[in-house]
Amino acid sequence: MVKSVLESPATLPLYSVEAIATSPVLVVAPHPDDECLGCGGAIALLRSLGCSVYILVMSDGTMSHPHSQQYPAAALRSLREEETRSAMAILGVDINQITFLRLPDSAVPMPTDLEFSSAVSTCQRYLEAIAPQTIFLPWRHDPHADHRATWQIIRAALKSPDQRLIEYPIWDWDLAQRGDRLDSNLLNAWRLDIETVRELKQEAIATYRSQVTDLINDDPQGFKLSAEMLMQFAQPWEVYLEESCTEKFTLER
Repeated sequence: MVKSVLESPATLPLYSVEAIATSPVLVVAPHPDDECLGCGGAIALLRSLGCSVYILVMSDGTMSHPHSQQYPAAALRSLREEETRSAMAILGVDINQITFLRLPDSAVPMPTDLEFSSAVSTCQRYLEAIAPQTIFLPWRHDPHADHRATWQIIRAALKSPDQRLIEYPIWDWDLAQRGDRLDSNLLNAWRLDIETVRELKQEAIATYRSQVTDLINDDPQGFKLSAEMLMQFAQPWEVYLEESCTEKFTLER
């Protein structure tokens, strides 16, 4: 079995923000908070250099607490979007550069789904409008299906990408879910030094009260990020993966 690069992240090459300093930059999040967890440091550093950063949130986030009476779907969607706006304001992103696609949480379409083509078309128009030079995407083999679907949609929307594509892991940080696909044989793994903005990232993550606190306490099946998971996103670096020049993209079917 190939070991995950996350088993010993401290051994990965460490780069400064200059290695990714292009503009405009797009950060794609499967759910409201993934952009902050996976790329919060990168966002803050890029904005400190004056780079234009756009945020695209794919799902509506309403399945984190599906049985809450206090926060039914519409109210929860509104809450989570407001949390994103607050978090991005801390990191320096203009509210007008945040877009919510509002695809169904836990059902972001895969290529085999009827809704996939529509989602791809919507993203194609969005990408043409902002013309990003660099795109941050969730890791293509992330254990969460919405994360894998997000990668599939954006990759299909790009067709033959000229942009730099950088992938970030989220749920592979959970040992119970980590598979053996997150290796560096086909993808180059590296770290971004975010020490100077680490506290800022933590402040932004804290705005997601629906995900990190007991704010919504009337749903026994409600989701809350564990302390162990949050520790993974409190490091002075962020881990990223990029496709090597020898690998070709393939869409899962």
